[in-house]
Amino acid sequence: MSRVCELTGKKAMVGNNVSHAMNKTKRKFDANLIKKRFYIPEEDKWVVLKISTAALKNINKKGITAVLKEARAKGFLKK
Repeated sequence: MSRVCELTGKKAMVGNNVSHAMNKTKRKFDANLIKKRFYIPEEDKWVVLKISTAALKNINKKGITAVLKEARAKGFLKK
């Protein structure tokens, strides 16, 4: 399973390690992902999502129902 946020679509970025001598080598910046369990009262069930911490802040602000609705509209979630 890839390291991609299921709600926002955030994934790893590519950049450079830069040494003191300004030598540059490629590196990867992974998304800050967590596995979290949410209760959805409309469907009366629990779901486990792999989400970024930024998505978790959105859920705390807007609520899980609104964020799931936006993710489905953007095509990040199926169903």
